[in-house]
Amino acid sequence: MPQGLPRKIRYAFVTQGLLLTLAVVFGVSLVALFTRDALVRQWLMVESEAFWNRQAGEGPAIVPPATRTLQAYFRPAQGGTRIPPYVESLPEGVNYIYRSHQAVLVQRRPEGVLYLVLRTATVDRLMGMSAAAMILLGLLSALAITSLTYRKSRSIVLPVNRLADQVARWDPTHGDLTPPLAAASLSGEQSREVRALSQALNGLAARVAEFVQRERDFTRDASHELRTPLTVIRVASDMVLADPTLSPQGRRPLERIQRAARDMEAVIDAFLVLARESAIAPVSQDLEVAEIVSEEVEKARPLLAGKPVEMTLSVAASPHLFAPPSVLAMVVRNLIQNACNFTEKGSIVVKVDADGVAVRDSGIGMSAETLQHVYDPFFRADAFSPLGKGFGLTIANRLVRRFGWRLRLDSVERKGTVATLRFTPEASA
Repeated sequence: MPQGLPRKIRYAFVTQGLLLTLAVVFGVSLVALFTRDALVRQWLMVESEAFWNRQAGEGPAIVPPATRTLQAYFRPAQGGTRIPPYVESLPEGVNYIYRSHQAVLVQRRPEGVLYLVLRTATVDRLMGMSAAAMILLGLLSALAITSLTYRKSRSIVLPVNRLADQVARWDPTHGDLTPPLAAASLSGEQSREVRALSQALNGLAARVAEFVQRERDFTRDASHELRTPLTVIRVASDMVLADPTLSPQGRRPLERIQRAARDMEAVIDAFLVLARESAIAPVSQDLEVAEIVSEEVEKARPLLAGKPVEMTLSVAASPHLFAPPSVLAMVVRNLIQNACNFTEKGSIVVKVDADGVAVRDSGIGMSAETLQHVYDPFFRADAFSPLGKGFGLTIANRLVRRFGWRLRLDSVERKGTVATLRFTPEASA
């Protein structure tokens, strides 16, 4: 998350600044126009009152004023004075001719008609300069207010962004009970609400880390405790199976017990790997993928006993991988066992190529909706099947992500499934 105001808030401030600028320019221009018209009107009224007062004292012989800015025309009631046509045609009252910067006052009285033509170029220039100064002052004020508001909003929002960034980067699976949400890393200008939020997040982080650690400890301890009875079961079944006098009827259930014990040991191993995933990395070594896959294929063949299903192994390449052998075996075993459990007839093809392993079956397949939930714990494509517990793919997927591999499932309902394990990351695929 960027350390600054979110983009929407920035846009809001920019929009606010533009609207405020338009409001200042329009408002000042309107005020300047009304002020100019009022000033010109007052000027004309004063000049007309002075003229009529003089006319009352001096009689019709009075000479109308004529200056650089004011030109007067007077037509007595008897007529006879020549008036410019564009002035004579104007109605009574104050008329503004903006194109030529003129204002014309027409007054009719029993003594005659008075025409006052005021040149407003100087007034317009002065009012324009005043309006420009007012607009500049208004824009500077608006800029100052917007800048102060932006800085204040930034000082409020930025610590929240930093908290959100730290929360996004925090990984509770690291097992550190000290959460990386240090309030000292925030800006000094923190509001009381931001400090309260920081403290609440620190408390939440500590509780989550404690919960994760407790769950990891339980998984590790429970897995270790389960290993002992499983070892006893496996050793005892091995001893009984070694008895040459054992009947075929007694051998079959013992073999099933052995397979179940091995499956449970694999699950426990997976739990131990996941429980230690941040503290103790499993021991890795250089291994041959085809060899481990071949072993898992042979171990899974008894699952197809009595089924018209042919399982074949195709080795197109023999890649080497530096990884824990037990982890690779767990993932491959899970994929092959799923194919065996949900394929009643047809074929299962396990293929090893230069970049991974693919398991293709002709089993029941899965719909698009089912594929969206295959990694959910305790979810099974066939809810009525007694095979599987519903968390095999969940464990396999976590192990795959733990070591930077990729697992992909492609399936068509009632036609089969292809499970593909790749050892290269997505970016280099």
